[in-house]
Amino acid sequence: MQFVDIKNDIAFRKIFGNENKKEILISFLNAVLKLEGPRQINWIEILNPYQLPRIAGSKSTILDVRARDKSGSTYIVEMQVTDKKGLDKRITFYSARGYASQLDASENYYKLKPVIFIGILDFVYLQSDHYLSRHLILDAETQEHKLKDLEFTFIELPKFNKTEAELYTMIEKWVFFIKNAENLNVIPANVTDEGLKSAYQEADRHTWTKEELEEYEYARMRETDEIAEKLLAIENKQKEIAKSLLHSSLSTEDIAKHTGLTVAQVEQLQAEQS
Repeated sequence: MQFVDIKNDIAFRKIFGNENKKEILISFLNAVLKLEGPRQINWIEILNPYQLPRIAGSKSTILDVRARDKSGSTYIVEMQVTDKKGLDKRITFYSARGYASQLDASENYYKLKPVIFIGILDFVYLQSDHYLSRHLILDAETQEHKLKDLEFTFIELPKFNKTEAELYTMIEKWVFFIKNAENLNVIPANVTDEGLKSAYQEADRHTWTKEELEEYEYARMRETDEIAEKLLAIENKQKEIAKSLLHSSLSTEDIAKHTGLTVAQVEQLQAEQS
């Protein structure tokens, strides 16, 4: 088997937004939200099922994976590879909009159902050392949880470092899959859950169509370009700061230390200004 990178846009949506394999998303949601017994989700409707971009080479028409369970609760599952400016505000706005859009102007508020956002992040976002965190609206003094219709869960992949032999809970096995599948060539022996097993099978690139693989590779190239552009913007900013410091009494070593550039880069900028 040869697994794709689950963090890739096309791969993520194909696996978690698969109408024919809803057990994948159900298993994932139950694991992340720690739902057990009668509280477990056993049926969902995927609101934006997976589809390839309508025009080859264009961005996907799906921004995330959204689903609704029998109680009417909405789940938004999103993969983020890089930290973007205003991410916190966008997540809040998107979740709140999903909540408000449930009602027409003439309907009553009591019909509103919870919206649960789950963000899978391939970067460190929060101060806590825990890779899994749940955020609720609580009273600042009593911790009373009265406003229950919006909640946010984050999975920070860089903070998860367990090996295959150290996986015991379902959430650990799911996060391991998302972070490490592309580096495996067999389904781990400790995977017995049917939803997770289906996820591995769907991630096997040998089962993908030619068109899906082409879009997968294009999405990977686009993500690489976006990261490269971000790094270039950071480097250009560092160089601008270094240029301004060249007129100070700081040594090239000190300028390099303050800007994150190498001494050779600072010396090159100094030579260009001579």
